[in-house]
Amino acid sequence: MISQEDIFAISSKKEFEKITLKVFRHQYENNKVYQAFCNHLGKSPSNVKQVNTIPFLPIQFFKSETIVSNSNQVQAIFTSSGTTGAITSQHFVSDVSIYENSYSLAFAQFYGNIQEYCVLALLPSYLERDGSSLIYMVSDLIAKSNHKDSGFYLNNLEQLANKIIELENESQNILLIGVTYALLDLIEYKKFNLKNTIVMETGGMKGKRKEIIREELHQTLCDGFGVNTIHSEYGMTELLSQAYSLGNGIFECPLWMDVLIRDTEDALQYVANGKTGGINVIDLANINSCSFIATQDLGKKYHNMTFEVLGRFDNSDIRGCNLMVY
Repeated sequence: MISQEDIFAISSKKEFEKITLKVFRHQYENNKVYQAFCNHLGKSPSNVKQVNTIPFLPIQFFKSETIVSNSNQVQAIFTSSGTTGAITSQHFVSDVSIYENSYSLAFAQFYGNIQEYCVLALLPSYLERDGSSLIYMVSDLIAKSNHKDSGFYLNNLEQLANKIIELENESQNILLIGVTYALLDLIEYKKFNLKNTIVMETGGMKGKRKEIIREELHQTLCDGFGVNTIHSEYGMTELLSQAYSLGNGIFECPLWMDVLIRDTEDALQYVANGKTGGINVIDLANINSCSFIATQDLGKKYHNMTFEVLGRFDNSDIRGCNLMVY
């Protein structure tokens, strides 16, 4: 049995590969949907001995099937955003503590102690619906920051702008995390010259604005907030881990997560570093659902294990996964 302690104690590529293969065997044996998918491809623990031969479940299965790898009672169901009438994904989570540990440890890995920040969240599209895993995470980070001014802002841009200026004048470290269109609304309301604030964008335009390429978006946000770089979060309903970009759209995974880039013409083959393809995600925090997901995102991986998100396959739904289509 693989414990979450095993997953979050990973400290090397060799350990990651060893536990990844264990997780594959566990999920093949305990996840009926995933097992049927693997069997259809002629794959099983008997012939899967390397990570790059593990089958990746198409992410669309989260819309039509219950993807679970145990029989434990479900503690939470995270759902994706979607246009009216669209079928949304459902992620059945039997142990929410794994999600809490995943985002807490990842935040600490990339940003340090959450208690050093005041967390200001501008996430109106997410707050206005139920079942958002992002809202669950940010709510908990707000609580763990223990800062009296941490909190959510819906459409009250004046109050948020004043609070940012007040905290900046106090030299308080700020994490401003916002859905893209709302951050643009904020800098149209007021221009800033921030010195102590990390601006992190997550999610797309949500139909509120025209989609624009990442370079143009980030330059506009940099100019409006008076910062040198815009940070980004790459996560989705179907994952319990997030990758982070500390600037320039280059993402890095926590130690229990990785991406592989599949060939767009042959989903069972992989492309070389620097080549564009479909993003496959290994998320070992998904121990109780499926850790091997073929997303509908396009990207490139680089030799230093970082990756870039370039957009989506043409036939994909527009979803809030921090994607600006090129």
